This record gives sequence, structure tokens and C-alpha cells, in this order.
Amino acid sequence: MDNRNYDGIFYVRVDKGEEIIEKLLGVCRKEGIRSATFSGIGGCSKAEIQTFIPEKGSFETETVEGMLELVCITGNVFEDGEDLYHHAHALFSYKVGKEHKTAAGHLKSATVLYTAEIELRPVTGGTIKRKHDSETGTGFWSFE
Repeated sequence: MDNRNYDGIFYVRVDKGEEIIEKLLGVCRKEGIRSATFSGIGGCSKAEIQTFIPEKGSFETETVEGMLELVCITGNVFEDGEDLYHHAHALFSYKVGKEHKTAAGHLKSATVLYTAEIELRPVTGGTIKRKHDSETGTGFWSFE
């Protein structure tokens, strides 16, 4: 992994075998970033994609593996207590035989196959935190 800060925006290259979310949170911790948004593209070998099931109040996880084009990743980093967490969604495309397939949803983790290029934009002028919503069992941005 390597990254550069150009005018307050971080450009992060995640390399083969590295996990994207782990590396993004690592940059945030190292640079003192408490909340941010991010987006990017790349190629992955494995992804854990989740779908929230409201009736159960929990996520179902699907793992996809192979040559996965990371068509889009978008998300945010937020402070919750003393640690940082993420909320990300991603879209992957891949082939099964001659057919093109897609997998998308909440991204738990993604391992890079050859590279991922992510733009990380720190929030300026404040910090976005997370509050728990007991009705849905999920969390939302808090601007307190």
C-alpha cells in the first residue's frame, strides 16, 4: 500500500493481497482522520458482501472469489467511541463461463488481486460520529 496527500485529499493504492478496508482505516489512524468519505475502483480476488435483513436485525454474508472487477466502492469512515469504523458499499463484476455476473451490497472486506485505487476525503471542520438506531438495529450519522 502507498498513499499521497494532495491538498488534503488522500490517494491510496492498495496492493495485491492486501485488504482494502483495513488499509483505509490504517491510513485514517496514522493521519489522525476521524471521519471521511471514500470511493474507488480496482481488481479483487475475494470479497465479503453483506445484505441487512431487517426482520432478523442482522446481516447475511456472501463470499465471492475469483477475478472480481471492483467496478465501484463508496463509503465512509466514522468515529464511534475511541475507534474508527466503516460503512461501505461495493459493486463487483465477474464471469462464470461466458456469462457476466455482478455482486453488490454492503462491503465487509475485499482482498486485492492486482490493485485498488481509492480517493479518501477527510471531513473538514468537524467530525461525523455514529449513533445506533434501536428500531432498525443499524447505525446512522450523528452530527452532535
